[in-house]
Amino acid sequence: MQRLTITLSDERHRALKERAARRGCTIREIIDESLDLYGIKTMDNAVALVSRARKTAGLKAAKAMELAIRETRAERQT
Repeated sequence: MQRLTITLSDERHRALKERAARRGCTIREIIDESLDLYGIKTMDNAVALVSRARKTAGLKAAKAMELAIRETRAERQT
């Protein structure tokens, strides 16, 4: 697992610690959840998402991946 150092204002850090305490989780868990909600997925999560979408849409794997990549790139450009 990689480590990352970020700089937060004292107020933001305090708010993050308070939120984690209220939810009974860690700051890392809140950040992971936030990244997921923002659409930043691991490759495994992305592959699983494409697989589910392919089954639902009836697309072959290559076509589903092509569509997923195109849509992801379009969304990131906005």
